[in-house]
Amino acid sequence: MNASPGSDFRPIQVHTDMAIEARDIVRGAADQEIPGVRVDEHNLGAVRITQVEILEAEAEQLMGKPRGHYITLDVPTFKERDPDLKQELIRAIAEEMTGMIPSALDHSVLVVGLGNWNATADALGPRTVERLLVTRHLEAVVPADLRARMRPVAAIAPGVLGTTGIETLDIIRGVVKEAKPDLVIAIDALAARKLERLVGSVQIADTGIRPGSGVGTQLKGLTEEAVGVPVVAVGVCTVVQSISIAQEAVGLLANQLKGSAKFYDILREFNGDEQRDLINEVLGSRLGDLMVTPKEIDVLVNDMADVLAEALNRVLQPRLDPEEWR
Repeated sequence: MNASPGSDFRPIQVHTDMAIEARDIVRGAADQEIPGVRVDEHNLGAVRITQVEILEAEAEQLMGKPRGHYITLDVPTFKERDPDLKQELIRAIAEEMTGMIPSALDHSVLVVGLGNWNATADALGPRTVERLLVTRHLEAVVPADLRARMRPVAAIAPGVLGTTGIETLDIIRGVVKEAKPDLVIAIDALAARKLERLVGSVQIADTGIRPGSGVGTQLKGLTEEAVGVPVVAVGVCTVVQSISIAQEAVGLLANQLKGSAKFYDILREFNGDEQRDLINEVLGSRLGDLMVTPKEIDVLVNDMADVLAEALNRVLQPRLDPEEWR
């Protein structure tokens, strides 16, 4: 799609799973919001929260994201592994998700941990459900007092097409048909455009998710239309495209060396798309779809799985004492 005549906005041409990044790319240098997009920003302690709501079809096409609510929680210093910061992020995720989860405890939930156990950057979903309090099978055996305070929660880590030979969506459809949850929560790895978002940004969306998008594959979307019940997606940026790193490096180099040579001054005049086109021309055949992840990704994915599982336990089991589900 081309932008409308006279518009300052250009359709997104680069891959990112983050709605907030798509919005920034489309806006470019325009000093106005994209028509049909509403944005709210605030802080909760050290967590920066940005709510992006895509309201209209034109904005949906410009940004390459379906209409709905996208909440981004940014904690760039998460990699420092501060336990207090982890607790702040848990509280923030739980607070933002509360409005997306039915308050009635008789509304059952299926949590789906998308991803590949054997690829660390893609293992966030399976590691999260491993830590989750699963209660659906306990209804008949726990005391009546506990049962009255406990929501039925089931969880599954369906694996990936390359190891199961079955489309992830087909597995989930089968589970939904038999288990009949009222809501699906999908956990997955995401791809970001900016290095600062690596294991430092969490996105919550009520639009569902496309399994495998965080590692560069395009599979059938896990959405309400596909499975028959609402789908809330929770994703964490674990990879970034190498071409985006190269683009960021070129921009930083041009800014640092401005005035020292005409070449760098020319680079500074290039907009984001022009810089990307240049890098693609020079390095595209070498970099291809190469994805990059931090060297300490194993520890960071475990930390983030702990955060997501505890936040989900708080949201899904609000009437249970934490000591009952830890």
